[in-house]
Amino acid sequence: MKTVVVLFGGVSSEHDVSTVSAMSVINNIPQEKYRVVPIGITKDGRWLKFSGDVSLLPEDKWLEDKANCVPAIVSPDRKDHGIIVFENGGTEKIYVDVVFPVLHGANGEDGTIQGFMQIAGIPCVGCDCVSSGICMDKALTNIMADAAGIAQAKWDQILKHAFVADPDAYVKKAAEKLGYPIFVKPANAGSSVGISKAYDAQSLKEAISKAFAYDNKVVLEEAVVGQEIECAVLGNEEVFVSVPGEIVPCNDFYDYEAKYISAQSELKIPAELSEEKLQEVRQTALEVYKFLGCSGFARIDFFVRRSDGCVMLNEPNTIPGFTSISMYPKMMEHSGVPYPELLDRLICLAEEKWC
Repeated sequence: MKTVVVLFGGVSSEHDVSTVSAMSVINNIPQEKYRVVPIGITKDGRWLKFSGDVSLLPEDKWLEDKANCVPAIVSPDRKDHGIIVFENGGTEKIYVDVVFPVLHGANGEDGTIQGFMQIAGIPCVGCDCVSSGICMDKALTNIMADAAGIAQAKWDQILKHAFVADPDAYVKKAAEKLGYPIFVKPANAGSSVGISKAYDAQSLKEAISKAFAYDNKVVLEEAVVGQEIECAVLGNEEVFVSVPGEIVPCNDFYDYEAKYISAQSELKIPAELSEEKLQEVRQTALEVYKFLGCSGFARIDFFVRRSDGCVMLNEPNTIPGFTSISMYPKMMEHSGVPYPELLDRLICLAEEKWC
């Protein structure tokens, strides 16, 4: 039986979402095939092996079960090839076959964990260090998409020090280039954390200041009127693309509340598009996945512009949500890959790529 470490939590604005995703992943990994070792990373960066009830993971209730929380680290020494647990005044080494990072956002989806596992020589589910970093940084993704000729919204970026030096000048420049309304996003955050929609100069200033609370680089994008479409992609060299799904947000846009709190957002699988347009979205998702160097899995998000039907890249997500209402597993299941089989295939893909 192979040992899989599931990493969850993390020092990230998406810590809470990660704990919910991890609970679903742990509950659905085929128990007859894998021994699962959950390791939680607290908001202040402590690593703890958790052997208690996984239903306690959401809202960090697992931390209250102190008897089942033991300090543990992933060893960077390839000879150890696993985790070191500190308990009862001594240490225990546990050999690890694969690490499954269910870590959304910074310090988990941005290539840092992936690079650490590469140093440690442990196969890691999902994209590698370079591709994770590019996909996490919205500005880098947009630059790559422009270079590859992939259609996307008009956009711009700004660093914090440049904005602080002359906010009025930058707001004027952004309005002239993009027009209102403008979406403002931290360059390196996910789950719609820190995103705002600005309708005038004052709200744009406020939105930029809000985004800078999460990152020192901010991306601005023109608002696209159209359908929000997503594709689940799976594979290394041989790649499978799911049936596209559609998001109908309950709020003005698909913000954090619409994704994780409200039950009013509508998910449609397949998306309400013509068969020809569905195939175009799938083909574009495949192209984006490959030119960004993705492997293992990713969810690729698009807009289909209402005025002309143009398929426009929104963003890739290299560790998409795995909660009970998340689109990635739902689209895969609709495409014939049930949740437990999906997790099994992801673990096998990690071994295939890293071994």
